[in-house]
Amino acid sequence: MTLTDTLLWLCATPSPIGEERALADAVAARLGTLPLAAPIRRHGDSLVVPLRRGTGGPHVALVGHLDVVRTSHEGGVRIEGDRLYGPGAADMKSGLALMIDLAESDATRTLGVDLTLVFYAREEGPFAENELGPVLAAEPELASIDLAVCLEPSNNKLQLGATGSLHADVVFTGRTAHSARPWQGDNAIHKAGALLVELAVRAPREVVLSGLTYRTVTSVTFAEGGRGRNVVPDRFRLNVNHRFAPDTSLEQAKAELLAIVAGRAEVTFTDESPAAPPFADHDLVRALRDAGVRAVEPKQAWTDVARFAALGVAAVNFGPGEQAQAHQQNEWTSLADLELGRAILGRFLAGVAKG
Repeated sequence: MTLTDTLLWLCATPSPIGEERALADAVAARLGTLPLAAPIRRHGDSLVVPLRRGTGGPHVALVGHLDVVRTSHEGGVRIEGDRLYGPGAADMKSGLALMIDLAESDATRTLGVDLTLVFYAREEGPFAENELGPVLAAEPELASIDLAVCLEPSNNKLQLGATGSLHADVVFTGRTAHSARPWQGDNAIHKAGALLVELAVRAPREVVLSGLTYRTVTSVTFAEGGRGRNVVPDRFRLNVNHRFAPDTSLEQAKAELLAIVAGRAEVTFTDESPAAPPFADHDLVRALRDAGVRAVEPKQAWTDVARFAALGVAAVNFGPGEQAQAHQQNEWTSLADLELGRAILGRFLAGVAKG
């Protein structure tokens, strides 16, 4: 198959989060026919594909998630001009297409680089349900690789590091009353007012690491409360999402959010994802930078590079997908960018092997 055909094939196999099995089966069957260094290993709906071993060169892992968010698409999987439309076309089946194309390339089989492909499930949900965690726990070899490249959509830019992410239930409590006599109750929604105003005007905290600017920001993303239109509410729940720069540990970030709430409400952390450093000075990261990426920028979001970083493994984000198309209705990716991404990865792996 051509690279474009492979992306069409991937997009034509539905894999919304929690329903990745059919795609995992299909990828395992397709790659299982190749001359691999060892059999494909499966963990749930995730796959570890040992492509090359014993070369004496660095060990690189290419990493991509099989799942996509549930979005609506009109007209089905199709190509219109330079754009290929389909669920997950940008996030991140374009990256998966590069991984598969590299695996099937005769040139890849002669590279002096040890290469592992990791296809995993449940990335688009909570940290605890993401299958990359169990995969890393079951595959100690992955803790000793030299570089992990997560093929998240980045417009063929090299995105370094990742901001951490906390989600917390922040619950204000009060006492019900008839809304005609509010003084007889305690309005939980009103009690949240001061915090909401503070968050609305709170400026991002900026930190510069390896010449890249990361921002710590805090946002309310969900609000729920009220018993009836004539009842003073006794409970008001906010989901507060705290995104924090890589200079901050998970525990420091939790303490910072607690300080923001300042005891005015009950705080329960519901999802905790650590940040990742940029690894800008790592030799292999520099080699990828010099392979023709469009730019180098900070990753102002969370990705699974943080899981590798927690193991002491250098990890970066690089992928051909259009970042702005992630999670969009009628999601698309540029076929020209797909080919460019493939060329960049090919140059990187060939250059590392020569080095």
